Order: sequence, then C-alpha cells, then structure tokens
Amino acid sequence: MPNMTSTDLVCFSHLRWNFVYQRPQHLLSRFSKQFRTFFIEESIFDATTENFLEINNPQENLFVVVPHLIGEKSEEVNVSVQKELLSKLFIDKQITSYFFWYYTPMAVAITDQFNPTVIVYDCMDELSAFKFAPQSLKDRENELFTKADLVFTGGYSLYEAKKHKHPDVHAFPSSIDYAHFSKARQYTTDPLDQAHIPHPRIGYFGVLDERMDFDLVEAVARRKPEWSFVMVGPLAKISPESLPKLPNLYYLGMKQYAELPEYISGWDVAMMPFAHNESTRYISPTKTPEYLAAGKPVVSTPIIDVLRQYGRHGLVSIAGTAEEFVRVTAIALTNSEREEWLENVDDILAQNSWDKTWQRMMYLITRKLNEKQRMNNVKEQLYV
Repeated sequence: MPNMTSTDLVCFSHLRWNFVYQRPQHLLSRFSKQFRTFFIEESIFDATTENFLEINNPQENLFVVVPHLIGEKSEEVNVSVQKELLSKLFIDKQITSYFFWYYTPMAVAITDQFNPTVIVYDCMDELSAFKFAPQSLKDRENELFTKADLVFTGGYSLYEAKKHKHPDVHAFPSSIDYAHFSKARQYTTDPLDQAHIPHPRIGYFGVLDERMDFDLVEAVARRKPEWSFVMVGPLAKISPESLPKLPNLYYLGMKQYAELPEYISGWDVAMMPFAHNESTRYISPTKTPEYLAAGKPVVSTPIIDVLRQYGRHGLVSIAGTAEEFVRVTAIALTNSEREEWLENVDDILAQNSWDKTWQRMMYLITRKLNEKQRMNNVKEQLYV
C-alpha cells in the first residue's frame, strides 16, 4: 500500500456519530487510528444568531463536525451556508489532500466545490425506501454514482440492486467485532434494569423503527406469556404509543455499545423480527454476526441477506409467521447441540471481521488512487 500519511478522510453521514454504534463508526474509527478523519453530520437548524460548526474530538485523529444553521431559510440558502462553513473548515484544519466518503447522497449538493483525490460511496442501506426520506434522494444518488470512483454496498442484495449503476461496485456485508461481543459468553451478572426480568428471555437490540414488525412481536408475546421479550434500543420515526404493551414485553431504551454484551449475556435467544417492507428489502443487519459472536441462538424473519449468509449454514433459524417464530424459538431454547453449533459459528465469523473488511476496502481505494495517478501521468506526458 503506498504512503497515504498526508491524506485525510472526509465523511458525510446521515447518521449521528453518538447514535447507535454501527458500520460508519466501525470503519472510520479504524481509519482514524492512522489518519485524520472528519465525520460531517447533517445540519441541525437550531442556531439563533449565526451559523456555526460544532467540532468534537472523541478520539485521536477523529473530528465529528455538526453544522448548526439558523432555521426557516430556503434550500438554496442552506446549501450555500453549508458550503461556506465547509470551506472554512478545510482552511482552518488545513485539509489539502483528502478523499471523500459518502453515506448520504444528499451531501453531494454541498461538496461540488471540492477536489478530492478519490470519492467513495458506501451505500449501507436503500435510504430512499426509509420513512421521511426526501424526494430528491434518488436524484442525488444518481448524481453521486456519476462522481464516485468506488461504490461499496452493505450487503449482497443491495449489491445486486446497485451493480448496474456503476462500473466499480463491491459488496461488503456487515462484519463483526468478535472480541467485543464474544464477552457475552463469559458474563454472569445482569444489568440492574434487566436483572428482574424472568427467563426464558428473548432479546433484541437495535433501533426500534419502521423496519420492525411489532405486530409479529405482539402476536408471539401473546402466544407465549411465560416468555420474556427484551427490547434494547432507541425509538426512531415511530411514537412510543404505537409500541405493543404486554406484561412480558420490556423496553429498556438505548444502551451504550460497550454495555451490549452484558445485556445479551442474560438472554436465552436473540431475535430479529424485521418487517417485510421496502425499508428491509436490502438490509444486511449488523446484529446478526454480533448475536452469533455472543453465542446466542438467533431467530429471524426471512431477510434475504440473513438467509444467504447465515440461514443456509444453519446458524440462524428463520420464521415468517408468529406460529413459526414460537416453534423455532422453542427448539432453540432446548437445543442440545450447542457446542457443535458454536464451532460452526466461530468458523464462519473468523472470515468476517471489521479489520479485514477495512483492509479490503483500503486495498481497493489505494488501487483506484494508483490508477488515477497513472492516468494523470499519461495526460501530463501527452501535453509535454
């Protein structure tokens, strides 16, 4: 890999750094171990007297940048203001050699004045299918496809949906921080807010949003009142009133990434009750390998990437209805071949770490950078 010590990474994300710890945090925290990384979040419209950038430095070489804008302005004005703020950031932080990393195509509108050495689009979800997605998102994504040098996708089904839109698309499904989640295999004490919940416990952690099939969760909980269903994670884009409420359903709220193994350790089965809708059509849930690394049996609705990566290897049980969910969960609770299953789990997960994913991504980025440099050299020679 050539010397990139003078190169900064500038990422534009629709997700907040301090929200749920997932793909962007895993990947960019690895880059920041060697190089400066700027994580640019979407604007917040709460400024009162002047527009400004809030810059935090949560770890060495990582800068989280949040634009704060005065509200009630036109889209054109807001874009212009963000361009000015970003240009000032580049001057103040002396960002001169850099490549762009997009999670949100909407950022294309505020970045056309820059000249990155490489542009990466890490398409982790089909954002246009999500609730409250802007109408212009598809147009912005098409524009990003024309600008990007490399496109990564968050799963194989998403790769199949995007591969015809760009000549250099690569699938990178959700990876695993095995050392972190395998701690759940050793923990013996419960967090205080989970300790009182009776066993058997069927657990879920992650964002509670429109991707969840709460009708399924309620139906299963009603069928098995002697089971406890533990939901760990923040609400997003849905109201608390819409959640099913039963004596054996427990909502514990958002927890820090560092706390998750403690909660999972106290579960008997982990679940992924995802709905069948446009927002789940292409997902590759990060929690699948995380549950498995924790040593927990997993029951999931039939998500395509889960079926392909884990269901066909017998690592995850699939259930499409409440009756099936109850049946396969009951089997998981009484599984007597746990050691053999864990060996298979570990064999599969050994091939899929965030470190390896990042190394493969960096190889492709470096190769692309070399290709562009060679092309520039040829052009220079032609004009000599």
